[in-house]
Amino acid sequence: MRCVIARYPFDLTKAGVLESMKGVTPEPVTGESVTVGRRRYPVKQVGQVITRQDRRDFTSGEVVRALTRLGFTCHPHPEAAPPAPALSPLEAASEMLGSPVDQVTPVDQVTPVDQAGATVPLA
Repeated sequence: MRCVIARYPFDLTKAGVLESMKGVTPEPVTGESVTVGRRRYPVKQVGQVITRQDRRDFTSGEVVRALTRLGFTCHPHPEAAPPAPALSPLEAASEMLGSPVDQVTPVDQVTPVDQAGATVPLA
């Protein structure tokens, strides 16, 4: 299939792209990507291999358009982890203060004593 990438025409086939990418280790995906065989490659890496041009010479959109027409599955961006839920102001303050070192004894468990230190009976 005739595709234009970076103003240059290329005759690309699905088998030709698969053969070109054979043995190429995928780089980490940070943007648009394409599944070639069983591997997921960054679109710019595939474009560089199949066109033998510098990645700055073409856009990822041109490569995505060509690979989609050839029948490859293209992905818009990597799956990002869902953002952590935001803390409420109370939870944020508690997080900053940390947990108490000594546990405070509840009032109902305290035994009353007088000034001399003798235990006072509860009425």
